[in-house]
Amino acid sequence: MAETEFTSAESQVLSRYFTNLDRPVFALRNLPEVVKGALFSRYSRTEKSLRRVLLEEFINEPDSGFEALTGNPQDSDDMVAVRHAEDFYERVLVGYGDDSVAELAGAHVAVERTSTLAAKALEDSRIGISPLEKSTRYVRFDRPGPDGRHLYHRGPELAHPDYEPAVDALFAVYSSLVEPVTEAIRARYPIESGETDRAWKSATRAKALDLLRGLLPAGALTNLGLFGNGRAFEYLITKMAAHELPECRRLATDIHQELALVIPAFVKRALDDRYGRPAADRMAAIRETTASLARRGAVEPVGGPMVKLVEFDPEAERKVVAAALFPHSNLGLDDQTADPGPVLEALLGDRANRRQRVPRALEHAHYTFEIVANFGAYRDLHRHRMLTQDRQMLGTSLGYDIPPGLADLGMADLFRAAIEKAANAHPALERDAGPALAQYIVPLAFRVRWYFRANLREVYHLCELRTTPQGHPDYRWVAQEMFRRVAEVHPRLASYAGFVDLGPGDELERRRSERRIDEKLGALDHPVR
Repeated sequence: MAETEFTSAESQVLSRYFTNLDRPVFALRNLPEVVKGALFSRYSRTEKSLRRVLLEEFINEPDSGFEALTGNPQDSDDMVAVRHAEDFYERVLVGYGDDSVAELAGAHVAVERTSTLAAKALEDSRIGISPLEKSTRYVRFDRPGPDGRHLYHRGPELAHPDYEPAVDALFAVYSSLVEPVTEAIRARYPIESGETDRAWKSATRAKALDLLRGLLPAGALTNLGLFGNGRAFEYLITKMAAHELPECRRLATDIHQELALVIPAFVKRALDDRYGRPAADRMAAIRETTASLARRGAVEPVGGPMVKLVEFDPEAERKVVAAALFPHSNLGLDDQTADPGPVLEALLGDRANRRQRVPRALEHAHYTFEIVANFGAYRDLHRHRMLTQDRQMLGTSLGYDIPPGLADLGMADLFRAAIEKAANAHPALERDAGPALAQYIVPLAFRVRWYFRANLREVYHLCELRTTPQGHPDYRWVAQEMFRRVAEVHPRLASYAGFVDLGPGDELERRRSERRIDEKLGALDHPVR
């Protein structure tokens, strides 16, 4: 049983900070991140309960400044008290913690009006950071800013005569096509019996924006939210400070400045002269040296998107079976032998839906894919973090995709003309500003080459999730081809991925999903009693 010896006065104080005072499992609330981090840091070095540590060593400790941190400072004297309190908690962290303690304190950060390119750099962190970005499917990107201009990145590094005219032309065509394409889609897919006006309009507008997103340049401004722990944010800031794009380096400074207000003890080293700056300088030096050593040559446009299986393990099935048997045996991993059929059936044979995740044993089978697809598809698939991935520079040499739906609607010519105008401006920007900055002008319709190295467990997750009929056709095709490549080399391992959909997608991708949303909303309005 948990401690129940708190006095009524102590209980009254503690009840604000814990979800219960008499059970062994409880959550923390109403505590700043620095207090939570310091609290857990001390907790790992004492026999006391967490509630008792908070009460005796923080709340009742005169030097802790607990009240200043958990109250609402209003004047300069209060802010001085807060700084003193933060110094106290930093001493606790130094005395009782290590780097892992920073994983117990988190923060939310909003990053607005940043380019799609910079957003990809922020989202590239795989562990400890959870990003959520403005959707090209549900949000129009042609709403002007306060100055009446289109929203795309205009840093001083992009003061090139060809840049703004080409990007403005992309936005102009995007804006001019949104309503005609939406109306044409609504004429082709009229509202059905039992379908709400809300669901129909949402599905048809999503279809239109899906068809047009390829016009958006990589410099288009987006918004994103990031949640992460202190350790992950510290590394993210350092990595952004080493980035080749000036915009990303500015973001490193801005994010550090804001996080220093909420989790200062956990990000103080991100840009300091002892750890952060030398680490950032080393990352930049490695990038420059490896770039000078890499081979480059002429690249011909490819005929279309491509998924190639570059590497796989012929022993994958045996390794998966051995890993599955290992925890139930007293023998070594190399001594695990059994008929694979019954073992795989036991592991995978009765999954009822894709949310029943496959076991960890499948992580012993690895695959490396090389993918060529448009940057819009990459933007979606890049969100998968339980794998290793990297991409090449976004450019125009691999060609671009025109959505078949636009040609069907007779609106492909305007799309093509705007894309090619941007492509014609790209070489001059690349020559004068360099390939990294030239990426800003490239529309999302252009293809990029990247690789995924993933284990079979993640292949199951990615392919089952990204092949659902309501998915965007571009990334859906990539996920289907990834699965086909695995099935060719390991048919039995792939045969249990019963929720991969290799059929055609829905013509109006969001229609069924929007209907399900209506059903859920209706259930909330009229709960079953």
